This record gives sequence, C-alpha cells and structure tokens, in this order.
Amino acid sequence: MPRLRPLLASLVVTTIALAPAQALASAPVELDRPAVDRFVGDYLDRHGLPGATVAVVHDGETVLTAGYGHDAEGAALDEQSRMRIASVSKSFTAFAVLQHVESGEVDLDATIGTYLSDFVMDDPRADEITVRQLLSHTSGIPSPVIIGPADSLEEGAARVASWTLAADPGTSYLYSNANYWLAAQVVETVSGMPFADYLEQKVFAPLGMVDSESVVTTREAVDDLAQGHVTAYGLAFATREPEQMDAGAGSVVSTATDMAAWLAMQQRGGTAPDGQRLLAPTLVELSHTPQPHAGRHGLGWQRSTSRSPERIGASGVLGTFNAQQDLVPDSGYGVVVMLNSFTPTREHAYEMSSGIIALTEGEDVEVGLPVATLVDLFLGALTVLAVALGALGLRRHRRWVARRAAWPLWRFVLRLFPQTIAPALAIFVVLVTPALQSSSLTPSDTFRIFPSLTVLLTTLGIVGAAVTAARVRARFSAPGRPPAPAGQSAVATST
Repeated sequence: MPRLRPLLASLVVTTIALAPAQALASAPVELDRPAVDRFVGDYLDRHGLPGATVAVVHDGETVLTAGYGHDAEGAALDEQSRMRIASVSKSFTAFAVLQHVESGEVDLDATIGTYLSDFVMDDPRADEITVRQLLSHTSGIPSPVIIGPADSLEEGAARVASWTLAADPGTSYLYSNANYWLAAQVVETVSGMPFADYLEQKVFAPLGMVDSESVVTTREAVDDLAQGHVTAYGLAFATREPEQMDAGAGSVVSTATDMAAWLAMQQRGGTAPDGQRLLAPTLVELSHTPQPHAGRHGLGWQRSTSRSPERIGASGVLGTFNAQQDLVPDSGYGVVVMLNSFTPTREHAYEMSSGIIALTEGEDVEVGLPVATLVDLFLGALTVLAVALGALGLRRHRRWVARRAAWPLWRFVLRLFPQTIAPALAIFVVLVTPALQSSSLTPSDTFRIFPSLTVLLTTLGIVGAAVTAARVRARFSAPGRPPAPAGQSAVATST
C-alpha cells in the first residue's frame, strides 16, 4: 500500500484537474441561431419547398421560434403562422387520455368497451382491445387505403364497425388512425365534452397555446391557416387538402410559438409555465416509453434509433403539410419543424429536424441531395419518353396493322392486350378508386397524392388508349385486309 499511495494521489489530482474539462465537454452546445437560419433557408431552396416554421427548446425553455419562406400568396411565414401538424396530433390525444388515467377515470389496461358502450367491429377479438393498445397501435385494427367520408368524430369512428382485425390485439404493431379516433372518443365520453373543447380547456389554454385548435375534418374552416402545397419536379404547387375526418388522429392546427410551449412542458415533466401540473411526470415518461409488442413506439410518441443521438419524436403527414417534433434526452434540446407542403417520397420535416439537432450537437450539416426532386425528374423523363413513343406508335399504326393483317382476330386482340394495361390501371387509380366504398377522395386528389407518378400513369393510359384505338380502327375500317407479300406465308408476315 505505501508504494501505491503516490500513484493514488496522482490519480486523484489528475481527476480533479480534468473534471472541469469533462463537464465542459458534456455540456450542451449553445444554439447557433445564424447556423439554423442558414440551414433551414438552404434546405428550402435546395429541395424546392415553399416554407417552414421552426421551434427549438432547451430544458423546458424556448430558445428559438421562427418562420422561413412564404405562403402561397407570397406572404412571409413567421412563428405565428398556423400550420396543420397532422399525426403529431396523436401525442396530444394520448396526453388527454393519460390525464384521465391520472384522475383514475381511465384504466390503460381496461377494454375500450368499458368506456365506449356502442363500440363494435366485425370481429369477436375486438372485445379484447385495451386503451393502451389503441395508444400504442397494437390493437390489431387495420389501416384501409379507402375510407369513407365522415362529418363528426362519432360518425368517423363508427366506420370501423364493418372492419375485421389484421392481428390479435396486443401481439404486434400496426399503425392505424382509427386507434386515435377511438381514443378521442374515450376522452369525449369520460370528460363529457367535445374532444376539441377538451384540448382547448385542459391543454392549450393552460400552456398559453392561444393559436392552436383541434378540428374535425380537413374541410373545416380554419382562420389564418397557411396554404398547403404539394411538390413535384422541384416546384411547389398550392392546392387544397384532400377531405378526411381526422379528429384525434391528425386534427391539431398550431404555430411554432405554441409548439415550443408544448415541447417545453414535456421537458418539465408535465408542468405548465405557471407551475400548474397538467400531467404527472411518471405518465409523461410513460408516453415516451416503448410499449409491449410495439417496438420503439410509446403512447403517441416513438423512440428513434436510426440516427444519433437518440430522440423521442412524432411525425405527421397530410396531403399538403408535414410536421416533426423531437426531444433529445441527452442534450435537453427539443425541435419542432412544420412545413406548408407535402412531398410524397421524402419526409422533409424529419430531415430538417435531424439537421437542427445535429447543429445543437456542434456538428456540421449539409442540406443533402434533392432526392425527391431527382425522383420526380426521372418520372418526368419517363413521361416525355411515353409521349414520344406514343407519337411514334400513332405515326406507324397503319404499318403495324398491315404487318398483322393475316392474323386471326383473336390473335390480333391478344397482341393489343399489353397496351390496354396502362389505360385500365389509369382508369382504376384516377376514376374507380375514389368511388370505392364512398371514399372521400376525388379524382383530382389522386394527382395531389403523388403528382409526378400520377401524371406518368395518366400519360401512359392516354398513349396506350390512343394507339390501341388507332390500330383497331385501321384494322376494321380498311376495305379489305392487305394480302401477305408475295412468296411469304402468313406466319412469315407476322414476324
């Protein structure tokens, strides 16, 4: 031991000397506001996006709220610009349910039939679905592509009556907006007030979120709402939001200022700025915690491990808006990004939030390649090619028919079949699909969902139909079939 004392003393002195440096190294990086401004502005320019609003919080305090870019009318966006936050709304619905869990009015592991006496599905297993399974998307309720319109939460939630479960309740994760329609109904039933009123009185007002509200459908009038856009070919086109009933699942409209207050409250463990407790810290933490058989998903939130540092977040996508919220436990930062645009092949709000988080870590950030624009331009090139080939087919259609004049009718029709696939698919997607099951979609909505792909599909359909019609007309309008060239058999002529 005497021989070790000098060594131990040296280690103690070294540890004390390094302690300030280690503390400094682990301290969060002070937010570089100009760097955030440059990154967001450059990102919008590179990816052809009209605008964004951003909020950054740290340890329960707002450190940045801002708007970038413009609205459809050219007006600059700012921290008070109202945007749809889409499925980020689910974190508010889960919060409202957990408030009733804290009061003892709701048991997370009770079946939803305990609170919704008229709940029914065309599947006996539905009787086993619990409130926790709704909030963690482990109920087994499916997410159909075609969903009929509805004008109220009750009418919307009742649509599940004819559905069957895609999995046994509590066994696997399956994302479905229907889970949160039902969760919002639970809030209405237990609280005795409309879901929108509940959020206003019990969440928005205590947090000072004066510009936030919850709507029922996307067609409901919202004062001062930013104009949504859809992007295609590197450009942004102002358009209306497709109609849907999204109460509880994607219904919240908010601003950067208000969303900063929401994230800051999460970091304070459920406490409002004035000290009022809106939810117990343990339940706030529970909402952020992965649930049984839900993978990385909690209650309205999910853990992201795809990028470092780990974050707790939620994303939202609508036909003309995109949003992302993230909390970073290691650094104490939180970020919200809201876009007044939708890009079908890229969640830009997530990418922008990740970039801002990287800046809070002191890292250099690149805006990246405009992948979505490159995809659209490739599809655009295919569209031009389809038009060119169609023009060539129309120009040569008589020659094409002449070479097959000796074919029997069945063989001629069979040879035309491949050209009818694109027209049939275009008709199904653009015209038939919106009419299925009284869908709320319209033919024009199919173009908004993925413009460049729909334009390509429609072009292929028109070209295919035009060439097919020209060839059929040429075969049956001629006074007689041209004979096969002398010295050649009909089989040879067909090659």
